[in-house]
Amino acid sequence: MANLKTWDCKSVEVYVQESGNSDVVYNVNWRINCVSDVAKPDGGFYQSSLYSSQQIPAPAEGTFIPFADLTEAIVEGWTKAALGDERVAELYKNLDAQIEAEINPTSLSMQIPSPAPAK
Repeated sequence: MANLKTWDCKSVEVYVQESGNSDVVYNVNWRINCVSDVAKPDGGFYQSSLYSSQQIPAPAEGTFIPFADLTEAIVEGWTKAALGDERVAELYKNLDAQIEAEINPTSLSMQIPSPAPAK
């Protein structure tokens, strides 16, 4: 099973002015979406997602990228770097486990039926 993971790092928080720069990203509100290549009985695909935020360190001297020049890929790279490889791997493992639990559940939610009305 190969699950496709995509990042959404479009929502950011910025300092209006910081160290002489404008609109400096300091926090990223991220989401990782995961889609399985295993089809559900209805033809759709199993999905999971995680959402959180990550503080981004201030840019090193001479490395500031103006907000207008930022891309989602750049911000995703910052987010992954700030999280660290170990944490990213842990998040991916969690997403895979959520999908695996849907495909092969170990528990179910059930309801006790109401008693039949007395005759």
